[in-house]
Amino acid sequence: HVQLQESGPGLVKPSQTLSLTCTVSGGSITTNYYYWSWIRQPPGKGLEWIGYIAYSGSTYYSPSLKSRTSISRDTSKNQFTLQLSSVTPEDTAVYYCARDLSGSEDFGSWGQGTQVTVSS
Repeated sequence: HVQLQESGPGLVKPSQTLSLTCTVSGGSITTNYYYWSWIRQPPGKGLEWIGYIAYSGSTYYSPSLKSRTSISRDTSKNQFTLQLSSVTPEDTAVYYCARDLSGSEDFGSWGQGTQVTVSS
């Protein structure tokens, strides 16, 4: 079965760019018709969907984060990457990568999550 694993720095300074990578095993990120998302959960708050990159390579972002978000992929490594620019302490959260089918938002596979703290 597919497994997802997030990696990246746990501490980012304000105004810098947060960069996280999700490494996928047990399945290809180019397999029809899977969508690969980034989702976060700030402390004491609910889950917030950030955006996805589809099996085709197309991307779509949450309107509230679109101006600061970029999701890309490296198919040779079976990885996809989140970049969130101009971070503030409000971007402190546990960040997850996840997979759903056809953009259904029924995420059947999740990474374990990684804590990112924005602080000087």
